[in-house]
Parts: sequence; C-alpha cells; structure tokens
Amino acid sequence: MRLLSWQYGVRNLARHRLRLLLGIGGSALVVLLVLAAAAFVRGMEASLRVAPDNRNVILLSAGSEESVERSEINASAGAEIAASIKGLKERLGVAYVSPEVYFATLVKEEEQTPQALLALLRGVLPEAFLVHSNVRITDGRAPGQNEMLVGRLAAAKMGLPEERLAIGQQLWLDNRLWTISGHFEAPGSVMEAELWVPLRDLQLASRRDSISCVVVTLDQAEFSDVELFCKQRRDLELVAIAEADYYGKLLEFYRPVQTIIWITAALIALGGLFGGLNLMYAAFAARVRELGMLQALGYSRLAIIICLAQESLLISAAGTLVAAPLALILLDGLAVRISMGAFGLVLDASVLLAGIAAALILGLAGALPPAWRCLRMPIAEALKAV
Repeated sequence: MRLLSWQYGVRNLARHRLRLLLGIGGSALVVLLVLAAAAFVRGMEASLRVAPDNRNVILLSAGSEESVERSEINASAGAEIAASIKGLKERLGVAYVSPEVYFATLVKEEEQTPQALLALLRGVLPEAFLVHSNVRITDGRAPGQNEMLVGRLAAAKMGLPEERLAIGQQLWLDNRLWTISGHFEAPGSVMEAELWVPLRDLQLASRRDSISCVVVTLDQAEFSDVELFCKQRRDLELVAIAEADYYGKLLEFYRPVQTIIWITAALIALGGLFGGLNLMYAAFAARVRELGMLQALGYSRLAIIICLAQESLLISAAGTLVAAPLALILLDGLAVRISMGAFGLVLDASVLLAGIAAALILGLAGALPPAWRCLRMPIAEALKAV
C-alpha cells in the first residue's frame, strides 16, 4: 500500500490557520480537563495512602473506628498503653506513644470580627513528632503555651492568604490569642491542613478532659498484642485499627467523589469530542474533491484515512503541548479543601500519561468517522463536488 508523504499532511494543516488554532484550542481544553480530574484523584489518593512500612496503630473509643473526631477516651490511656504493651518502638527511653485530641472548631482573625473560620486542630505532646515521622518543621519551632504550629495547607483549608498565618501572627480561639510559632509539612498526608497545639491547651479550649486517640508505633510488638490489650482492658473501651486501614476506609468513603469527578470530566470531554467531530466534518467536507483526486491518483482509502488521522493527531498533540505546561503552572500543588482537611493536586507521570491518552483518543475519534463518511462517496461524484 502506497502512503501519502508526511509532509503532505503537515502542509495541509497550515492551509486554514483559524481552523488549526480552533482545533488546537479545543484539544488543549479537553486535555487540561482530563489532567485536572486525574490530578484531583491522584492527590486525594496520595494524601490518604500510608507507606507500606508504616507500623502505626490508632487506638480509638469503641464505635468510632471510622471517625477519630467522634472518639473520646480516658486521658490516662496513653500512659497505661505505654506501660502495658511491650515491644513498642522507643528512642532514648521514650516510647512512641502519642495521646492526641482531634478537634474541628471556629477561629477568628480578630476578636470583634463576626466572621469565623473553620480550622482543624490537633492537640499533641512532643511524642507526636516521633510517631508521625513524615512531619517536619520547616521554619519556626514546636508550639508552646497558647501557640500554634501551622500545616502547609492550613491556610487553604481556612480560606486565608498564606501570609496571614506567618510566624508571629495571631488568631483568636476560645476568647484567647494564640500565636503562630512555626510551620510544618507532612508530605502525603492530610495533616498538612491542621493546626498543632499543645495537648493540655486544646483540652482547656475544648473544655474536655478526655483525648481523641492514642497513636503508637510498633517495633517488636505485633498488631495482635495491641488488640489483646484492648480486650483485656474493657474498662477503657478501646479498639485498635492500623493507620493504613483507617486512611484506607477514608479513601473508600471519598471514592464516590472521585467517580463523580471522572464522570464530569468524561462528559465534558465527550462534548469536546463532538465539537471536534463537527470541526473535522466541516474540514473534510471542504476537501471532498481533493480526496477524490487522491483516489484517482491511485491512493487507497486506507492510505488517505491514515493521512487524515495523522493531521488530527498532530492537532491533538499540539493541544497537549499547550495543556501540559498550563497544568503544571496552574494545577500542580493547588490546594483543594474537603471536609477532613485539604490536599494538593498532584501532576506526576501517571497523570500526564492520562492526558496523553486522552489526546490520542480525541485525535483518532475526531478524525476517523468524518474521514470514512467523506471517502464513501464514489470517486466520480467526489471529483464533481463543489
């Protein structure tokens, strides 16, 4: 089979520059949307995925396995767990046992302002930095009395500019001023949307003498040892769940949201595909005589379809080259707020691959149907077409 030259298809693209620009723009919009949807799903999965070597176990009140916010356990549980379970990880004699209070509440920028902002606070002891090994203070220091350590995405969660949560800035909570002592990051977790405060201070602010959970890190001990402790100490009413399983359940809870995002992206991409089909129908209908002449010169219909598909794929590829840099500039790391915190969109290799696949499908699906319809016309009628 004799194929048309590559240069023939490339030169045809420049014959109608407005049509070329419209095709590139439409392809770029569709690819950008697919990249945004894939980055959203990838970012959510990354924030809720726990490393395979994670040995953390969360101890909650019985019946609160799916929500640490609802959990309330005795404040002495941390000390009793550290003393009773052998084989927990230690460093310089300090056990990796972190009693914590997880509390969602309203804070204010100024005392008299009527507008309140929803914030996620975690009351912690110094041991929290041992248990949560991915937490790293980027500037400033750990919080002292009436101080806050701010996560990287806390400003986005609260709807504030980042400079408003700079070191030394203050927020009102429980009719008291709290000073920001530093900032931290915790890559691949939802903790980056939180404000960390001293455990005792948060207990006073929330008017509770209980804690939400105890997080421990296993060393020689196994998960079954923690479960055995929970069954032996029925008075504490505890239940143990691996941290990976806890966040896995959260990810399953948000799976419908991811599905809706993909469906929305698919529907808009389908609209873009139909728009591309209309554009290709118009473009190929104006070239019926040209296509008939090529057949008269001895080129097969398959060779002509390959040439037309090449033109369409070049347009889609150009649209992808426009969309990919825009996505990296506008979307990569963009914070998205959800009820449990916030996470950043992630544009990695798999997301870019999804965008390239969408461009490939768009290019082929946009060219083949109109090309086949135009080529079904008999050669004699095609040569007479106006």
